[in-house]
Amino acid sequence: MSIPTLPKPTVKTPDVHTWTGRAAFGVATFLLAEFIVRETEGSRPPLADSTALIAFMSRTSAQTLIIVTIDAVLMAFVIVFLAGFRQIIKNSARGLEWIADLTYGAGLVFVGTTLVGDAMEGGAALDAQTPHPYVAVLRALTEGHTLLFGSIGCVLLALVAASSGTVILRSDVLPRWTGFVAYVVAALNVAAIPTLFGGTSDTSFFAAGGLGVTLFATFPWLAWVIVVGSVTVRGHRPTRRRLLRVAALRHGDQGHDQQHAADNTEDDDDGLQN
Repeated sequence: MSIPTLPKPTVKTPDVHTWTGRAAFGVATFLLAEFIVRETEGSRPPLADSTALIAFMSRTSAQTLIIVTIDAVLMAFVIVFLAGFRQIIKNSARGLEWIADLTYGAGLVFVGTTLVGDAMEGGAALDAQTPHPYVAVLRALTEGHTLLFGSIGCVLLALVAASSGTVILRSDVLPRWTGFVAYVVAALNVAAIPTLFGGTSDTSFFAAGGLGVTLFATFPWLAWVIVVGSVTVRGHRPTRRRLLRVAALRHGDQGHDQQHAADNTEDDDDGLQN
């Protein structure tokens, strides 16, 4: 008596394009919220002015903690976007997986760096809420997160943007103009790296972690994330060039797998003869 085979249950997988787009929209929402709260703080006084620094950080400690919370959620959406972007590339062009993995890995390191900077900024805000804040602690934490948000983050974003542009242009999985924009973003981040030597003045455009870094490095990449998310939701019709390129990549993968299998067979035969 034969036992009837039960049909395998179908598993409904989330659509990667939809979730990549949703993550990008989440980035846009929380980026706007962070900008609005940040504008209520005003300019930070010079770090050398201890009295004014303590007064400023004590007055804006609540806004700072709100910004830290918003930024943490924003980074969570960035992680979802990076995972979705990598999966889109893996589904379309297997030969470019390693570049997509490079984008994902560098992006995760950027997220971790940002969260460490958020923790330092939040720590300064918590210390400022005490009855007797230590100005040395406030200065050290402020200078530390300035470097993380500034030149260190620019190096990582340059790598993320450059690898993203490369994988887009080689696979045509997204419109080619998004790849060229990614290269521009990478160049802007590289140009912002020398702000490390620009001092710590909050009013200086070229200061470390200052307005120049925000406008020409961090914000352009986040804007690129939002644009790419919109494109993935709307869908992108592959061009003939892309179809030919993807076919070539897959053919190369199959040839590599066949050669690898042949090499293993020869090794097994040699082992039996010995």
